Amino acid sequence: MGTDTRYCYHCRVHHPSSETRQITTKTGTRWRCVRSIEATRISEAERTAFGRSVSAMNTAEAQSRAQRVSEHHLEQWNRR
Repeated sequence: MGTDTRYCYHCRVHHPSSETRQITTKTGTRWRCVRSIEATRISEAERTAFGRSVSAMNTAEAQSRAQRVSEHHLEQWNRR
């Protein structure tokens, strides 16, 4: 990454310097992107609802993937 980016410890991604702010944490100062800072301003209920919807999508995706893998293994087994 170039020198015009900074690593956001919250989302673990490099962002342009203009999109980051220095935050003081228990362990010192760190860079955090503006988007993640603004996301903390929504209510706890909204964050919880968002987290649950993401978890539901991830669960559905994992189940779908597991089903496809299971079907693939069954096909392989039946070809023997």
